[in-house]
This record gives sequence, structure tokens and C-alpha cells, in this order.
Amino acid sequence: CGRCVQACQMQNVNAIDFAYRSYHTKVTPAYENKLDDSVCVNCGQCLLACPVDAIYEKDNIKDVLKVLKTKKHVIVQTAPAVRASLGEEFNINAGTLVTGKMVASLRKIGFKKIFDTQFGVDLTITEEAAELIERLKENKNLPMITSCCPAWIKYIEHFYPELLKHVSTCKSPHDMFGAIAKSYYKEKYKINNKELVVVSIMPCTAKKFEIQRREMKKEVDYVLTTREIARLIKIKKIKFNNLTDEDFDAALGLSSGAGTIFGASGGVMEAALRTAYETATGKKLEMLEFNQIRGMSDFKEGSIIINERKVNFAVVNGLHNAKEILEQIKNKKCKYDFIEVMACPGGCIAGGGQPIPTNKEIVQKRMNALYINDKNKAIRRSHENPVIIQLYKEFLGRPLSKKAHKLLHTSYIKRGT
Repeated sequence: CGRCVQACQMQNVNAIDFAYRSYHTKVTPAYENKLDDSVCVNCGQCLLACPVDAIYEKDNIKDVLKVLKTKKHVIVQTAPAVRASLGEEFNINAGTLVTGKMVASLRKIGFKKIFDTQFGVDLTITEEAAELIERLKENKNLPMITSCCPAWIKYIEHFYPELLKHVSTCKSPHDMFGAIAKSYYKEKYKINNKELVVVSIMPCTAKKFEIQRREMKKEVDYVLTTREIARLIKIKKIKFNNLTDEDFDAALGLSSGAGTIFGASGGVMEAALRTAYETATGKKLEMLEFNQIRGMSDFKEGSIIINERKVNFAVVNGLHNAKEILEQIKNKKCKYDFIEVMACPGGCIAGGGQPIPTNKEIVQKRMNALYINDKNKAIRRSHENPVIIQLYKEFLGRPLSKKAHKLLHTSYIKRGT
């Protein structure tokens, strides 16, 4: 029907198109290459558009079930967006947070510990805010662009590799979590490295590609999408709707409200600005909500004064809006200091691994759930998470330290088109 082709065109990637004619017509990358050998960024928007499951993500359920049958220490982390969408797979209204039932189902499946990727978000924000402050002081490699979306990273590696110096070196939250799990957590709880397995539950198909990058050093072993974990719950015959709510495990399970909103377009920027402003100035932000960068608009912008400097920021919602601002940077006509780019329109909440259908109305409901959760959190700033504070005190030293750079930061490569 061509919906996948149209979705790819709308993302401004154009990795797939029609080939041949009449009865022989098919959808394929150029020259019938594999998707892995194309400019596909793995965003999965084609999956959401397909009405018959003709294109789908690589399924890792069997891999996870196999490792769960061993005596290995298998831990799992769940992304912010998953708790706001998983319920849809069990006929629960869109925008309903099912955090407690999700945690309970994961325990029944057999994971040793259930942790929150929002802990990794708080760590990412702490590092990213420090990196932004450093770049602003040195007036170097500005604007700084966010790095948490692996589809966006692959896009810029393919189409604008000359601008990679502008991208933050921070790993994405679930990879930071993996790095801490296989160092700090492993050492603290005396777990053999070969026995520790990290599984991520993500709203994103591109995360499956991300963990295979050489730069990530296998810090996360498997990624399951929201749809996959729903299938696994059903395979295990767990009655999701009847489960009693349970809490994440301690140690790597505590998070802030800033960690929650990471799943929505504009949320990364908002979370980072909360921390960047307060750590740079030593003052509290009077208003934590940055309403001008919330919502589903293609492009959002604003400014904030940090230590008498006006910092201009922008949020790019969906890859189809990235080209214009990248051309501005390329031609040295960009007025912004800090830019967030999310590949999927709406952010992670509308990722390629989310329940189908995913339309604007449903995405908005999921997004609203995250913002309400943020507002109700006791801690709303990433740098105030006591577990993050303890982690730096006991293990990392400070943001951007030598150890932090080794474990929490990465590099990128130039890819062909």
C-alpha cells in the first residue's frame, strides 16, 4: 500500500521505495540492499504505519526467555514512555500510567531486579547539563545538540557528519544505566561480570541498533520494545489488569520528575535546563515548567538567562524538521545555543516500538500522563536525586570526571549515504 514508504519520506530519510512494476512491485532499499546497509535510521515509524505487520522489529523475546532460564543475574530497566503506553496492550485507556502493574509483571516473569531507566535519565541530565555549561563558558562547539535518540544520531552520522562535533558526547540514559550496572552495581553487590545480564524495555526500535554499536561496549545485552514486553506478559499468561501495584527495586530505581518527562518531545530540554540553570547559578528556578517547548508543534523555541548570558534553545520534533536547523548550523546562521532533536514526532512516547495505533490523540494522552507524573513527584530535578548524589560521591567523583567520561560518554562515526 506504500504507507511505510510515505512514513520514511515524511521522516526525510527515504531509505525505502517501490521497485519494479506490476505484479513484481516490491518495497525495498536501493538496489535491494539490506536495511542495515541503507540509510535507514531504525526509527520504526514505518512499523507504526503498516496495517498488516508486513514490516516489524527484530524479536528478542526468545533470547530473553532463554537467559531467564539460566542462573545468571538478569536485571531489567524500563523507559519513562513505556509506563504511559503499556496499558493500551491490555485494553487500558491511553494515557494511563501502569508503572506498578508493569513492575509486578516483570517480577512474575522472573527478572532478578527491576530498575527504572529514569535513574539513567537523571544521570544523563546531570552530565549533559555540565557539558552544556562547559561549552557555554568556552564558547565552543555551539550549538550543543542532544544525543539521547539513537535514530537521530544515525541520521546526522549519515547526512551531516561534518556537524557531529555539535552533538553531546553523553550516552543515552539506558546505556548509561547499563554502564553503571556493569561497574558500580556489579562491584557493590559482588556480581561476576559474566553472570550479569542487562535487559532494556524501550518504546524505541532504534535502541536495538544502538546496543550493537562498538562504542557502547555491550553495556546492555537485550532490548525489548513495549509491544514485545506485552507479548511476553501474554506468553506467560499473566493477568496484567488484575496485578497489585509493586515498586521498583532500590539502588537504581529512584528517579526525579525530570526523568519522567524525558519521554516527551521537549522533555529532554526542559529537564536539562532545570539542572543547567541551578548548577550554574546556585539559584532555584522559580518556574520549573517550560510550557513553550511542550506539545506537538514541529518546532519550539525559547530562551533563559544563565549567569547574565542569554541562552537560546530550540526543540525539533521529528526528523522531518531537522534538516532546516542543520542547514542553519552548517551555514553558521544558527542563533541557538542548545537544541533537542527527537526522531519520532512527539518524542519517545511515539517511538517505533510503541503500541499500535499510535496517532496524535493517543500520543498527546501519553504525553499528558508523563507531565502529571512529573508534577506529582517529590523530586523534580535530576541533580537532586539522592541516589545520583551518592553515585558521584562513592564512585564517579563529579560530572565530566575522567571516570564519568570513560563510562558515560561516547563518540560517533561518519557514515555514507
